[in-house]
Parts: sequence; C-alpha cells; structure tokens
Amino acid sequence: MSPASSSATVIEPEPAPAPARRSSRPIELTGSFDHEGHRLWYTEFGSGDRVVVLTHGIMLTRRMHAPLARRLARAGFRVVTLDLLGHGDSDRPTESWLYSMPSFAEQTLALLDHLEVSSAVIGGTSLGANVSLEVAVSAPERARGLIVEMPVLDNAIVAGLFTFAPLLMAARFLPVTVQAVALAASLVPHGNQWVDVVTDTLSQRPAPMAALLHGVLFGRIAPPKSVRRKITTRSLVIGHQGDPIHPFGDADTLAIDMPDAEFVQARSPVELRLDPTRLSDAIRDFAASCYED
Repeated sequence: MSPASSSATVIEPEPAPAPARRSSRPIELTGSFDHEGHRLWYTEFGSGDRVVVLTHGIMLTRRMHAPLARRLARAGFRVVTLDLLGHGDSDRPTESWLYSMPSFAEQTLALLDHLEVSSAVIGGTSLGANVSLEVAVSAPERARGLIVEMPVLDNAIVAGLFTFAPLLMAARFLPVTVQAVALAASLVPHGNQWVDVVTDTLSQRPAPMAALLHGVLFGRIAPPKSVRRKITTRSLVIGHQGDPIHPFGDADTLAIDMPDAEFVQARSPVELRLDPTRLSDAIRDFAASCYED
C-alpha cells in the first residue's frame, strides 16, 4: 500500500480532569474572650471589612443565627454571632445582677473591642433586638446600622411576664422540673439546625436560668420611648402580627419613633427561619447600604 493511499488514525488526547470544585461555604471560626471575669463565646462567618454582629433571643443561643450568618457571609460580609452571658457556651453565673440589657450591650461592645472592629452593623432578635438598641444608645459611634427583629417594648410587658414568670418560679422553687426537661433534651439526636436550637434552649440549669430571668424581667427591658426617639442610627425594624410577646405595635411604633428607620413586615414569626429568602435579602441590602458611605 502506497503512502498516498494509507490512512492515519489520530488519537485525541484525553481531556484533563476538571479541577475539584471548591466549596462555596464561607469559613467558620469559633472563638472566645474574657469580659469582666466571664468567658463569652462567638462564631465568625466569612471575612472582610463589612462586619455584622448578631445576638439571639432570651434562653436561645448564637446557633439560631447560623443560617442567616452564612447567607450574609456568602454575600461578602464578616458575620459574628455571640452567646451573651448566661446563654449557649458562654459562662452562666448565678447572680441576677449580672444580667441586664445594658450589660448585654457592654458585652457586644467588648466583642468589637476583642475583634479590633471600630464599628459594625449590630442586630438581633427579641432580646437581641433590644440589645442592639442599647448599643445605639450607649455607643452610637460603634453602630453603623441596627437590625431590630421582633423588639420587646411597652406592649409586650404583660405577655412577657405571663410567659417567663412561671419559668422563673419553676427554676427557683422546682429546679427538678428544669433538670428533667434538660435531661429529656439531651436524649434527642442532634444534627438538624432547628432541632439543635430547640434542644439548646431546653438544656438549662436551674440556678443560672433563674438568675437570667430575674435580671432581665426586673431590669430595664429597653431604652424608654423618649430615648428611642433620639436614636439616629440607621435601622431596619422587622415585625409581625399575631405574637403577644413581640407585638406588631412595638415594632411598627419603634420604626416611626426612630428618625432613620425603615420597617419590614414579616409574614409570620418564623419567616426568617423557615422561608428566609425575602427577609434575608432585605437584611443583606440594608447592611450593604450601611457601608456605602
């Protein structure tokens, strides 16, 4: 066979394997620091100069904000969730005078000092919402913006007492009931975000729980209305209807009282937890606007 009539088979090289796809999940780091003789724990999500601090509701833990923190971290924020004194992994002293909204605000500011962050967007839910207001009152220069979800103000006092006073009495005078609930919670398998949040909340110790509730219920719940009207920090207030502990009127009125606040109505108390896209996008856009100046 002549060379002209011969045919050659061209063997294509095999394509190089695609590089392993890196996870898009932001880095998460857990840390702690000492504040006035007590250790407080926090988790950082993501990195960067745009910092958001989130605090939790009463008897809850920083874990409740993990899904929102991850969403914000993927959008380029450095998000820090804090266990306030008496909650989560942080110390749980048994002296009631250690627990108050102003003290929780001091702990939040101490976290900023520990992280060497001059200012941040400060936010929280329920108790954490009130803490953010206290931060804006005591150190307005440290708060670039406030995220105030489900604040507990004047209209919530009676419902709050009806809800938490029995828990205080049980912790003080029937501690075995608190211990029994904690034991039952410890038997529930972990691994689901909201199951873990609920079991964390139920895993209380009687003496610290009683001290926490005593300090919060019989202390300053929130800055008074005359003071709230002077908070000029940019704020995003989130409220909903049908919840006596977090009345719609408290959130709506707060947004009207503060000079630079906008209001977003949630469809339900659990929208940000179970159907988070709309509200988390609003929080993301608000936090980004606080860093545009």
